[in-house]
Amino acid sequence: RRKREGQEEEGEEMHPSRKREKGGSRLTQRSRKRERTISSCTSPRPNFLARHSSFNWYEVDIWTEVAKYLEGKDLVRLGMANRWFHRLIMEDSIWKYAFLRDLEVPPPRHVSFTWKQLYASAFDRSHSYCFRQQEKHIDWMRIGAFFFDSPSVLLTEKLVLPKKLPKPEEDPVRTIQTSGTCVLTNARTGIWLADLQLVRCPVCNLNTCEGTMQVLDARHVELFLEEGYKNGTWEYEDIGVHRIEKPSNSAAGGIFNLKYLNDPCTAGVLDVKSWIGQADDWQPKARVSLHAVAVNTNLQPNEGLQVRFQAMRSRAVNEEVVSIRVSQQLI
Repeated sequence: RRKREGQEEEGEEMHPSRKREKGGSRLTQRSRKRERTISSCTSPRPNFLARHSSFNWYEVDIWTEVAKYLEGKDLVRLGMANRWFHRLIMEDSIWKYAFLRDLEVPPPRHVSFTWKQLYASAFDRSHSYCFRQQEKHIDWMRIGAFFFDSPSVLLTEKLVLPKKLPKPEEDPVRTIQTSGTCVLTNARTGIWLADLQLVRCPVCNLNTCEGTMQVLDARHVELFLEEGYKNGTWEYEDIGVHRIEKPSNSAAGGIFNLKYLNDPCTAGVLDVKSWIGQADDWQPKARVSLHAVAVNTNLQPNEGLQVRFQAMRSRAVNEEVVSIRVSQQLI
């Protein structure tokens, strides 16, 4: 036994590595256990971030929804990113959503052009004097959009409506001369845009003339895309003129969808005290609602006004009214 123990001791002394292996194996096992324990606490990598992920970054439904929150100029930039986005942005439903959202109007029953064309026409900062009489134009501002779902329209130079409104069958020339109002029938239904224009007096052709004229300029949203308008076939025609030969406190004009005169939103436009400003405020003011638009500018001492009503009709069989102007000029 001593001999055997001595041999073992001698063997261990002769082969010290064997002793280290026995002790070392236990340490290695313990360290490996610790490594496994620490390793098991590491969060697994999410599958959707894996290198070979199946997630589709070009998901049409996702980007279509994102595009609904972008302005027109941002949509154009997105379409320039690559061909895929270009094809996506060409989808007309995106432009329809952006158009109705930005103008805050309901969709019309029918449109004759693409929504992308309509959006560009409405937001490219063009106005009617860009096409004709540029030399007369001074300044302008966009008032907003309104909606006609019926073809009867009331035009007025006063924002206090007369007790007896003109009837559609009455002669507009006579009703304008007597009450400063008239009713147009056969206006094109749908979305209309309204601008306030400041132009030089049309009586003379002198650029040095300081006389100015205020124009409430409203048009159907498709007008600038119509070939008859672009080639000059469609022109404005005088409906009637009302001459006010006494001092006037303000120059005003309104266009109302006759069907909604008693509507609450129209009442807000007729509540002039809430938006025309103080008597010494000379800045033009405007108010638009879903079915009406009006403008008002307070005037300094004057000798009176001449108010002119004009309309542009399409040359189609039905000759729809596609644009309206109510202008006020100091006498």
